[in-house]
Amino acid sequence: MKDKRSVLGRGLSALMEDANLKPEASINEIEISLIETNPFQPRSHFDEEALEELASSIRQIGIIQPITVRKIAGNKFQLIAGERRLRASVIAGLKRIPAYVRTADDQSMLELALVENIQREDLDPIEVAISYQRLIDECQLTQESMSDRVGKKRSTISNYLRLLKLPAEIQLGLRTAKLSMGHARTLINIEDPAVQLVIYQKILDNNLSVRKIEDLVRQLQSEPKSGKKEKEAAPGEHGQLQEQLNRYFQVGVQFNRNSKGKGKIILTFNSDEELERILGKLDQIKE
Repeated sequence: MKDKRSVLGRGLSALMEDANLKPEASINEIEISLIETNPFQPRSHFDEEALEELASSIRQIGIIQPITVRKIAGNKFQLIAGERRLRASVIAGLKRIPAYVRTADDQSMLELALVENIQREDLDPIEVAISYQRLIDECQLTQESMSDRVGKKRSTISNYLRLLKLPAEIQLGLRTAKLSMGHARTLINIEDPAVQLVIYQKILDNNLSVRKIEDLVRQLQSEPKSGKKEKEAAPGEHGQLQEQLNRYFQVGVQFNRNSKGKGKIILTFNSDEELERILGKLDQIKE
């Protein structure tokens, strides 16, 4: 029989060992009303239909994998990992839920939540990329150390991080499955965001395969450059600004500026929760 601990994945287990996080001797049954959600939860969208399916499974066979919590003041607990299971348990009508109780500071909580999030199979590529970026920015991990924790090749991590440089409209296409990861990797090789958007629209309009897009990109890259050189608008500086906005608002950000200084910043959100987070960030700026 396969060891149940193996389902945690090498990365999550390694992270727990690094953080010296020790579970109690046995699984605890905790009242759901005593559990607070994780403020560091990197996942912003939960598919309602999938939650209903999980809730149905829980009603029939119970919780297969306990959630993970930490104990806080007032005999309450804070969720570290397992929000999808917790939400589905509420839908299923459970009053108590099996849980591992661990001791973890906020930094370890964030790392645990992000690593578990990355290892899910139902995440869209942008959610994975944002989680990788947060591990770098907020947990001060290098791509090499992150590779050890999540059990992924460094090149795989790098490819995901590059997705965050695509225009917001294309990022949204990835999140809504209008675009495949193969299409996105090809679009990344195009330097001009305007051209990326044109080809993205061609993909949607004509249902073009990845092979077709690769041929189109090679054709574009082999064409001679126009003799008229347009003034570049500090691409490095603006690219850095776009990345900073992306990290600050934690949503897709599109930054466009022409040679005359005119431009626009577009923030893309996919749920009411993301919109509320954007508005909250804007309120902080005004204060």
